[in-house]
Amino acid sequence: MTTSDRRSALRAGAGLVAGGAFAAACSPSGPPSGTTARHAPTSPDSRSAAPAPGTATPASPVAPAPRAFPGQPAQITHGPRDRARVALTFHGQGEPAIAEALLQEAERHGARVTVLAVGTWLDEHPGLARRILDGGHDLGNHTQRHLDINAMPEAEATAEITGCAERLRRLTGSVGTWFRPSRAARASPLVERLARRAGYPHVLSYDVDSLDFTSPGASAVARTILGRVRGGSVVSLHFGYADTVAALPAVLDELARRGLRAVTTTELIG
Repeated sequence: MTTSDRRSALRAGAGLVAGGAFAAACSPSGPPSGTTARHAPTSPDSRSAAPAPGTATPASPVAPAPRAFPGQPAQITHGPRDRARVALTFHGQGEPAIAEALLQEAERHGARVTVLAVGTWLDEHPGLARRILDGGHDLGNHTQRHLDINAMPEAEATAEITGCAERLRRLTGSVGTWFRPSRAARASPLVERLARRAGYPHVLSYDVDSLDFTSPGASAVARTILGRVRGGSVVSLHFGYADTVAALPAVLDELARRGLRAVTTTELIG
């Protein structure tokens, strides 16, 4: 990525943040028709406050639990190809301001996304778990430390899955709706089995890799996604990259032009 591309992406990301990235619950447009917020709006400071140790916030409802989808494989790569829907899935890690900007932009377009959170990220920013859910998005498990889980022995891999699951349960009342392995598109047979033991009937993979983590520039991220996405696609993206923030408006606009709606993975598969 060139210096000028980096500056352009950072300016675009900063503009989204400054333009309302921290006003999710106060947005005039609010949730799209047919959805309601889970509880009253909160300020950014209160969203970032940690809940009482060992419990979900009392005013917050329990988050959705993992579901088994009959007829779907143990590792889901995409949804039904005959539906005009796609799932944008984000690896949850990185600067909270960029995460907030991405959520805001998705919500401005009436889109809902899936966030697979890293446990250490939740430890540092516990309020983001409820922020994601209150925006109508899916929240899942992307291991505790985001290491190469497929290369780990069983005990260590188990700790990676259950460690993040425990944090999600403490913050939201649920282990999250999905599990995705870290540092791999697909889980090894061992990791697949351990995830099922931890309560996740399916492992969530993807069929479109945005490659945004390589910082190729916003236009390259958009081209990669739009050149490969089709009905039923599950797209892999990341929090923490300014290129992704800058690319998202063009991606969502073009998806809408093609008649493809960005929904949570639960809605895509269900």
